[in-house]
Amino acid sequence: MKTVGKLFVVATPIGNLNDISPRAIETLKNADFVAAEDTRNFAKLAAKLEIETKKISFHQNSDPEKIGKILRAGNSVALVSDAGTPAISDPGGKLVQFCTENNFLVAPIPGVSAVSAALSVAGFPADRFEFLGFLPAKKGREKTFREIAEKKITVVFFESPRRILKFLNSAIEFFPERKIFVAREMTKIFEQFYRGTAAEILQIFTENPDQIRGEFCVVIAPEKFGKSNAVPQIFRRQKSLVDRRGKISRR
Repeated sequence: MKTVGKLFVVATPIGNLNDISPRAIETLKNADFVAAEDTRNFAKLAAKLEIETKKISFHQNSDPEKIGKILRAGNSVALVSDAGTPAISDPGGKLVQFCTENNFLVAPIPGVSAVSAALSVAGFPADRFEFLGFLPAKKGREKTFREIAEKKITVVFFESPRRILKFLNSAIEFFPERKIFVAREMTKIFEQFYRGTAAEILQIFTENPDQIRGEFCVVIAPEKFGKSNAVPQIFRRQKSLVDRRGKISRR
């Protein structure tokens, strides 16, 4: 019988290292190789968890056949992204496609995802939603905003600190009354949440430019969810929950 390799798609923390599951740790330790989007980034997690598995790189410019050669020898490979669940707006998606098309076994090791994390606390309907990855930087951006303005379901996407103000200004133009939830640096020391209209959130960022840093996940309520008359809410992660090393504090 032909030996078939196995690809494990392993979710890793998006910030707090305590969010990794025991099963994920076991998988990373027992795999023959760990394919990481950035091996230097994964090395930090591996050092904390005492994972000594051989590391290989797999990023957006990598050829899936690189991993395919390893799997054809019957090896197991654990795929990790820089953070969160691989293949979700991530180059790991093309590797999973390659493996399924070439009859390699593919198994998920579920865990943290910025998409589900943001949706779970946004307070908007999440029985149906659309994930857009990163919005277009230039070409097709206006068309995307017009489409969002007509959505009858919740929309979620990632945004960079370089474009978060640009997004809010566009949102004011295309859907000024829609409720918006912005999550910044989720699960990290400076985790903050903002709720309100685009204009209300833009005012906060304008008055507090130091908060335009880190990673953002944006959730937009459906078209007829209601107008936002509430004062935008900001929540900072309590120091009593986690310290800078990612460890739970007893204080």
